[in-house]
Amino acid sequence: MYRCRECGYQSLKWLGRCPQCGTWESLESYQAPPETSRRSFSGATLASPKAQSLAEISGEESRRWPTGFSEFDRVLGGGVVAGSLILIGGEPGIGKSTLLLQIAQQLASTSREGAPILYVSGEEASGQIKLRADRMGIPSAKNLLVLSEQALSIIEGQILGTLPAAVIVDSIQTMFPEGAKEGWGTTQQVGQATFILNQIAKSQKIPIFLIGHITKTGGFAGPKAIEHMVDVALYLEGGRDGDVRILRAVKNRFGSTDEVGVFQMKPQGLEEISNPSQFFTDRNREPKAGAVIVPSVEGTRPILVEIQALVASTRSGYPQRRATGLDFNRMALLIAVLEKRLDVHIGSDDVYLNVAGGMTLKETATDLGVAAAIVSSFKYRPIDVDTIVVGEVGLSGEVRRVKKLRERLIEAAKLGYTRAIVPKDENLGKIDLTDLIQVKDVQEAMEALGL
Repeated sequence: MYRCRECGYQSLKWLGRCPQCGTWESLESYQAPPETSRRSFSGATLASPKAQSLAEISGEESRRWPTGFSEFDRVLGGGVVAGSLILIGGEPGIGKSTLLLQIAQQLASTSREGAPILYVSGEEASGQIKLRADRMGIPSAKNLLVLSEQALSIIEGQILGTLPAAVIVDSIQTMFPEGAKEGWGTTQQVGQATFILNQIAKSQKIPIFLIGHITKTGGFAGPKAIEHMVDVALYLEGGRDGDVRILRAVKNRFGSTDEVGVFQMKPQGLEEISNPSQFFTDRNREPKAGAVIVPSVEGTRPILVEIQALVASTRSGYPQRRATGLDFNRMALLIAVLEKRLDVHIGSDDVYLNVAGGMTLKETATDLGVAAAIVSSFKYRPIDVDTIVVGEVGLSGEVRRVKKLRERLIEAAKLGYTRAIVPKDENLGKIDLTDLIQVKDVQEAMEALGL
């Protein structure tokens, strides 16, 4: 038999190019195991699966296991699924190891029949992990096992010997398969290590968490060898100079990729923010020009955020355009709409946009809020602090309907906002707001805001 060292594709004959991943000269010969059993790359015997009808499969195999962090479970889709392979990536120092050490402690306290949780580190010694756990105030649980090792064959033997309830690997770039010819961090090494761990997770029905570093371009190292092999791929985002961390799913076979989890970094580790709307907005702030509250929807949850704009004159012949947390191309489109439809001449001014708190907004429902913030800053007229603005803006200046508008308004009413500028919608029903203004275009919206 021949197997591709990149993606694991198998063939009865040698091929110059792998048909699955397209890599040249990646197929290597190996002895196929007997049909009655199968072996992993490191030689350990794994149980052979048996085909079952859909009616025979027990629902227990897909039962969710809560991690103890509701924000983390929200992103996963309700908890950890047995046999799943979960990849968590992020910049160095963002808090990946901290979060998973906290999750390991939570899982150890709720594991089935006292089964241990195995934390494997290829970057830190066991003593270093112990010091970090003491600093974070994590209690020393007997069923939380720590292994400092890089040889994947030894790690696999430890997993098959102890049969832990869950495994955490920190990080996948430091796991070295036996006989691997490539160096650490290469696509071949990362792909082969992930393939072996995926084989163990599925055969033993053990959830395995992988920590993966990101490249300079912001993607996982060796993306072709990893992302298509794992069940869930998560990114932990947030500036290292701030304390807010956003956990976002880019792939999820067990749930939605629209959900986000919000955490705050503290000395004792990451602490989940159960009410992000209250965290990202300040109800006691004074009215300021260029600031507006916008209800955004991340997955199934509405989150109120503050969008800030600054329009300033420039002496340069090339006006600056900067957007933090918002789509730059969408910003340019809205500026063009404002100049054409409202006769607001800001083409020669610098325009800066920011989402307070470090959130990243991708939906077009924030268009009207962005436009209002820009006009407010340009005319130096503040928007009332009890007002929220939401709506998609088209090229002709019309304000279009957005999804889950009723849920957004209910969340705003809960936090004490009394006035809303929204697109026309006949299905809103009764909303506990003092003043609900429905507009058809940006001109009506700006008049309602006093701009």
